[in-house]
Amino acid sequence: MKRQQQKKRPKFDIDGWLVLDKPIGLTSNDALSRLKRLFHPKKVGHAGTLDPAASGCLPIAFGEATKTVPYVMDGRKVYRFAVRWGEETDTDDTEGTVIDTSDVRPESDDIREILPEFTGTIEQIPPKFSAIKIGGERAYDLAREGAEVELQAREIDVHRLDLVETPDADTAVFETECGKGTYVRALARDMGRRLGTCGHVVELRRLLVGPFGEEDMVTLEELGQAVEEAETPVAAAMEELMPVETALEALNEVAVNRNDEARLRRGQGILMRGRDAPVLGGEVFVTCQGRLVAICTAERGELKPRRVFMIGAESQD
Repeated sequence: MKRQQQKKRPKFDIDGWLVLDKPIGLTSNDALSRLKRLFHPKKVGHAGTLDPAASGCLPIAFGEATKTVPYVMDGRKVYRFAVRWGEETDTDDTEGTVIDTSDVRPESDDIREILPEFTGTIEQIPPKFSAIKIGGERAYDLAREGAEVELQAREIDVHRLDLVETPDADTAVFETECGKGTYVRALARDMGRRLGTCGHVVELRRLLVGPFGEEDMVTLEELGQAVEEAETPVAAAMEELMPVETALEALNEVAVNRNDEARLRRGQGILMRGRDAPVLGGEVFVTCQGRLVAICTAERGELKPRRVFMIGAESQD
């Protein structure tokens, strides 16, 4: 007797950004899977992994927004994190095994004194338990297998590093604004060593990624409630979505007419003359009557499309 094939659920065209407040205990991919079950989108991805032990800002790109993910991942990030002094772990957070201890507890003034050393463009050795690839394999996979993991120091940008409070002698809370590739766990480890003690992250919350901040965040519980109350999952998603072009705030905008829009959508370049010609070179995003059309390279008055968006394009034909 043949088993009856289960009917596939329909998937929906959803375009835009949703900023999830990822809870502690879920991987970023776990959180993404829950959103897939809630909204059934045709295409979805996230911009910047958060560890399971971390919470906070996880930007989710639906549909055409996935084409703008690199612009979000390249943006600045803000984290608030708590460091426990006196113990260093092999993962540099609470998930690992203690590998070193110290009785030294730094004073607030001592902590503030070293912060300039960890600000600006600095070199950082990433944690052994990280997603960096060594010979085609993830460092954390090699570390879990007991292999000796040797990671090279990399340049990172730490724009700001502030001591927020010291709730007790064992704990210090920091806030940092940093660039792509910065490991907060490694900052905690290195500050501990510099202060003549040990340190590891015990709490980590991401407050901002590129243009997305705390005021934009929504929880899984709130999204689940919205789906229950809405007529369709798509209707629930639309209530929370931010426009695709939100991710492109660092680029200049150029508006074009319908004819130029059609050329760009076909992958053809256009010439901009007179007052409409973009003054600046480099990347710009192009709109027509408020609709996002493309990301283009502007050079000598010509716009060459690099990424074309099809948001609402069908209704224009």
